[in-house]
Amino acid sequence: MQLRHLTLAVAAVLSPLPVLAAPAATDLDEVIVTATRTRIALADSLVPAQVIDRAEIERSQAITLPDLLRGRAGINLVNSGGAGKQSSLFMRGAGSNQILVLLDGVRIGSATAGLPALQDIPVAQIDRIEIVRGPHSSLYGADAIGGVIQIFTRRDTGPARPRLHAGIGSHGLREAGAGVGGGNGRAWFGADVAWLRTDGIDACRGTLEGFGAGCYAEEPDRDGYRNLSASLRGGIEFSPAWSVDGVALRAEGENHFDGTWANYSETVQQVVGARLRFEPSARLALQAGLGRSDDRTEDFLDGDFVADLRTRRQQGSLQGDIGLSADQVLTLGADWLDDRIAGTTGYDVDSRDNLGVFAAWQGDFGAQRLQASLRSDDNEQFGSHRTGSVGWGMEFGQGLRATASYATGFRAPSFNDLYYPFSGNPDLDPERSKNLNLGVAQAADGWSWSLDLFQNRVDELINYDATTFRPVNVDRARLRGAEVTLAATLAGWDMSAQLSHVDPRNRSEGAHHDQLLARRARNTGRLDLDRGFGAVRVGVTLNAAGHRYDDAANTVRLGGHATADLRLEYAFHRDWTLQARAANVFDRDYETIAWYNQPGREYRLAVRWQPSR
Repeated sequence: MQLRHLTLAVAAVLSPLPVLAAPAATDLDEVIVTATRTRIALADSLVPAQVIDRAEIERSQAITLPDLLRGRAGINLVNSGGAGKQSSLFMRGAGSNQILVLLDGVRIGSATAGLPALQDIPVAQIDRIEIVRGPHSSLYGADAIGGVIQIFTRRDTGPARPRLHAGIGSHGLREAGAGVGGGNGRAWFGADVAWLRTDGIDACRGTLEGFGAGCYAEEPDRDGYRNLSASLRGGIEFSPAWSVDGVALRAEGENHFDGTWANYSETVQQVVGARLRFEPSARLALQAGLGRSDDRTEDFLDGDFVADLRTRRQQGSLQGDIGLSADQVLTLGADWLDDRIAGTTGYDVDSRDNLGVFAAWQGDFGAQRLQASLRSDDNEQFGSHRTGSVGWGMEFGQGLRATASYATGFRAPSFNDLYYPFSGNPDLDPERSKNLNLGVAQAADGWSWSLDLFQNRVDELINYDATTFRPVNVDRARLRGAEVTLAATLAGWDMSAQLSHVDPRNRSEGAHHDQLLARRARNTGRLDLDRGFGAVRVGVTLNAAGHRYDDAANTVRLGGHATADLRLEYAFHRDWTLQARAANVFDRDYETIAWYNQPGREYRLAVRWQPSR
């Protein structure tokens, strides 16, 4: 499959609007957009949030996006056999199809499966990631029951500079990439290409004996993966009031796996976004955007074509931010989404649209900060749904702050849930949720910590019924838990610790009452330690997850595991950096999905080049 030409959208503003009336964040403040759909300091967010910037991405030496996200606060990942294989993300006990993923403001993910292919999004194209935990349907509509993850592609400033990277590693890993970008106060541009290939591992240890043996196939071979990606970005400020930005990204994958129906697939993830911004004064800013994401898969069995599936998500948005006073801002907006399906698989319904309108308000009142939002979505299949949220925060001095928030959410069933041949259930109802979060945090020079307690009640939760082989609405589920984060600099070491506990219970009556929801580990943790010694930098990452159950009845238990990764950087020239990484150094053997293998000990060696300014 050859990489097609990527065209840059004509009018775009993917860079977020500032909060007009709130105090502006300084260059030293971490900024987040996703929490309020406006630009605020991360410290001002009344909901739990985290930012992973490009420096941290490069320092982690993560090869894939799931690698980068594993063990972060509230996040639990499962994978079906190594690099490129399907990876599902749980956030606070909510599943991948209950988490909204945006790329530069454009909603991505398959309209049929209802979840994004995280394994196919190339880390080399990412500038930063914003993670917001807890329901955000009142700002973004459906699918944000568990939270929102927004991925921002690279945005370059300063004189145009090229960059290169290349690497090799275990299991036949080869990777390379190149890019260029720069900008001034009026215009910016960027372009990158990246390639990654691995021979992989034997993804599944399933056998032909017995029922339910993983992939129902016995193929003891290596299951390789290839990813080729390219992106174009750019923007221009025509005047102090008018500006446009745009992005186009395409990632193509070739994936070998084990299975009886198919064992090889070719995939395409493509995103194009465009927005226009008009900011005539410090009290008014308007933006209009268009976007489209495509998800395409062609499946083969031993080289013979089996099926193909194409989903297209077209979307548009209007947003206005109005400064009501020096410390208050009102945001009004509307979002439109149109999902369409094509391919060899027949669905009883192959399109639907959704129109949502929302209003949000935020204000500072001395030591207190308040936020509220309300949204109404009109779904073509499921009618009108209203969601809302309120948040409160108070500063107590010496960097200590308390927060409380309440939010509701909903998710419409995916096309696969409803209409997939022989296993869909057209009688499904949308999921609905009610979430409460209580938090306390403190930040000072050189250290910070936070504690969040949450409970999310989900009605009509959609779950797979192993007896009927169809999804069904579980009457009620309760997702309850706590998260602790700690960051500090001690004796020259940068330390970051994240601990999460979740109790995801099926609260409906029946055979599975009070059982844990499948594939969620109740306890997870991540510890990162880094230190520089002149031109040398060393680091270690410890990841741990407790046991989990692979089925709704809690009869298939998967043991917990802990892994350690070591990494080393050496800047042997001001423009050149050598990186080395040893992952899972103790060669732990574990599974996150029953019958699906995980890589053992792995090594990687890479070099990066970028001219100094």
